Amino acid sequence: LKPEVQESLNTLVEQLPKLTELVNILTKSYDFAQSVATDDVLKNDTVSAISEIATPVVHSVKGLAANAIEAKDRAEVNNDVIGLFGLLRMMKDPQAQKLFRFAQAFLEVSSERKNQK
Repeated sequence: LKPEVQESLNTLVEQLPKLTELVNILTKSYDFAQSVATDDVLKNDTVSAISEIATPVVHSVKGLAANAIEAKDRAEVNNDVIGLFGLLRMMKDPQAQKLFRFAQAFLEVSSERKNQK
């Protein structure tokens, strides 16, 4: 046997306990992944949980999109001029106040994040 081959074999034999431990860990990981991948109950529960979370969000987004589309259509048809007093009346509207508070908070958060960078 060549000296390089003999040295490689000796190194391999010395590392066998570590290799055995690594193979055992890989085997356990594979077995776990296999059991998770083939577990129909777990798959169904996961899909069910994700659906429960996503469904209300989807409905909210659809409602928001429908409102935006309807508002756009109404705004395109309406040619009325909105004067200063009209703006003042609109500013008292609870929905407008909610929008203004959101816009203010959004700008504050954006400013804080910009200053953090």
